[in-house]
Amino acid sequence: MNDTKGLKLLFWLLLLACCVPMVSAPMALTAGLVFGLVIGNPWKNSTSTWSRRLLQASVVGLGFGINLPMILQTGKDAFLYTAISISFTMLAGWLLGRLFKTPQRTSTLISFGTAICGGSAIAAMAPVIKAEGEETGVALATVFTLNSIALILFPPLGHLLGMGQQQFGLWSALAIHDTSSVVGAAAAYGGLALAIGTTVKLTRALWIMPSALLAAWFTKSEGKASFPLFIIGFIAAAAIKTTLPQFEQLWHPLNSIARQSLVVTLFLIGSGLTRELLAKTGIKPLAQGITLWIVVSVTSAVAILLGWIS
Repeated sequence: MNDTKGLKLLFWLLLLACCVPMVSAPMALTAGLVFGLVIGNPWKNSTSTWSRRLLQASVVGLGFGINLPMILQTGKDAFLYTAISISFTMLAGWLLGRLFKTPQRTSTLISFGTAICGGSAIAAMAPVIKAEGEETGVALATVFTLNSIALILFPPLGHLLGMGQQQFGLWSALAIHDTSSVVGAAAAYGGLALAIGTTVKLTRALWIMPSALLAAWFTKSEGKASFPLFIIGFIAAAAIKTTLPQFEQLWHPLNSIARQSLVVTLFLIGSGLTRELLAKTGIKPLAQGITLWIVVSVTSAVAILLGWIS
C-alpha cells in the first residue's frame, strides 16, 4: 500500500516538474519512458485519455502562434505530396501486411495510422472496418511504440542529415505517426520546424474523413468515422490571432502555455508505454509497422533532401 502511494506521489511530482519551462520535451519524454517501462504506470488507462485530451488542447493553443495565411499557404503546398505520401504508404502497408502475414484488419489499421495521423486515424478507421477491440489495441500499441522511438531518434537524425528547420518540420510531418510526436520532435528542433511540422501534419489529418469514407464504400460498411475537431480549433485560433493582432500580449502567453502543455503531454505519453503494452504488440504487427515506418522515413527524407518536396 505504501509502495503504491509512493509510486503515485512520484508520478505527480514528475508531472508537476514538466510544467516548469526549464523542462524540455526530450527530458519529459525520457522521464515518462523510464517511469512507464522501469517503475510502472499506476494509471495506464486514464493517462492515455488525458494525454489525448491535453494534446488536442495544446494543438489548438499552438494556433495562437501562427498566422492564418501561413497555414493556408503551407496546407496548399502540402496537399499534393501528402496525397501521394498517403497513397504510397497505404500500398506499401498492404504489401508488407501480406509479406508478414499480419491479420488483415490489424494490417489496415497500422497502414492507415502510419499514412495519416497515428492513433486518431486508427480510432476513426476501426469502426468503419469493424475491427475488434484487440485488433485496434494491437495497432495502437504498434504505432504508439514507434511514436516514442521517433521522438528520440528524429531530432539527432535531422541534424546528422544536415536538415534545416523547414526541411525537418516537413520530414517529421510526413514520417512520424501521431500529431503529438510530430509536434514534440519539431519543437525540439526549432520554432520554424514546429510551425511547418504542425501545419503539414494537420493537412495530412484532413484526409481522415475521405479515406475512411472510401474504405466504407469498398467494404460496404455502415460504420461511422469521427473527424478530429481540434484541427478546426487550431485553424480558428490562427484566424483569431491574424484578425486581432493588437492582442498579441494575450496570444503570446496562450501559445507559450500550449507549448509547455505539450511537454506535459509527452511525459504522459512516455509513461503510458509499459512492458505489458510492448508484450501485447506482437511480432508480426510490430515487424510490419517498423518496416513500413523505415520505408516511409527513408523515401520522404531522400525526396526532401533532393528538393523533390519543399
